[in-house]
Amino acid sequence: MTDQSATGPGRKRRRSLPQINPVWFLLAALIVAIVFMNPGFAEATGYMNFLKRAAPLAILAAGQVYVIVSGGFDLSVGSLITLVVVGSSMLTDNDPAATYWVIPLMLCMGLGVGAVNGAIVCFLRVPSLIATLGTMITLNGLAFMWSGGAPRGYLPDTFRFFGRELIRDVPLVRFIPVSVIVLVVVVGVLAWLMHRTNLGRMVHAIGDNPVAARLAGVPVNRVRITAFMLSGLSAAIAGILLGGFAGVSIDVGSGYELEAITAAVLGGAQLLGGRGSVPAALGGALALTAIFTLLNFLGLPQPVRQVVQGLILIAAVALAMHRRRRTGT
Repeated sequence: MTDQSATGPGRKRRRSLPQINPVWFLLAALIVAIVFMNPGFAEATGYMNFLKRAAPLAILAAGQVYVIVSGGFDLSVGSLITLVVVGSSMLTDNDPAATYWVIPLMLCMGLGVGAVNGAIVCFLRVPSLIATLGTMITLNGLAFMWSGGAPRGYLPDTFRFFGRELIRDVPLVRFIPVSVIVLVVVVGVLAWLMHRTNLGRMVHAIGDNPVAARLAGVPVNRVRITAFMLSGLSAAIAGILLGGFAGVSIDVGSGYELEAITAAVLGGAQLLGGRGSVPAALGGALALTAIFTLLNFLGLPQPVRQVVQGLILIAAVALAMHRRRRTGT
């Protein structure tokens, strides 16, 4: 019998090995470096606290990647986080019973802000960079006016449950932060929508070529608005988690918009649209958090962290553009 795996006209096509996103190799290397510097990180307390800290950024990046893949940006998410935390503290006013209507209200506010951003981009033809920059400034002003320029109010334990509560006596890992469970659920749903439904295919089609997508019957405006709404919803969820373990602050969301974009790009999302992955954005967020953790272990100040973040963003975009030119896509 002839060997069908041998080379020749009748050979079977060999299966190619599955490609692994480079961000996971980067994350693995960073984890090894962290464990080398702090062996306690390998214990349940170390890596569970790491995931707890990374959860808001990972959720934010998973929502941001929808907007990036569709060919846009959402710079308003950091200000939205601040407004969620400040607004929640003012509305709950240390009343545990208020949590049960404040959290749904904050989630609806996130969807509403995303819908406004999408409508401005789609119907007023304002570039997303400018539209969401204007929204960012507006939301910052609203948070400042609402709080009087200083943190006021108090978040009750029922609200902070999602950000700081732990589920204890879990086999193998001893405990699991509730925020990690929220992370798994939210990122899982967003990944399913992006990679297993028509919505994800349409988002990629619009980012790749909006004119061709419209001619193919894709409802471009509706899909773009949906992408911004998912980004706004992820920002509201991230704000709820941050309010849980970081408390009330007028600048709690400061810088998160750029960190989310950096995480998405680090995961391979193209800023010109058409390419991006929710799991890879998760990997990018974990890698970015690992980098910040490593810098903290090295005792480097906050300005160095900002410099490193900027260099990572530039390098990731340059690498993506080089890869795009080389492949011709």
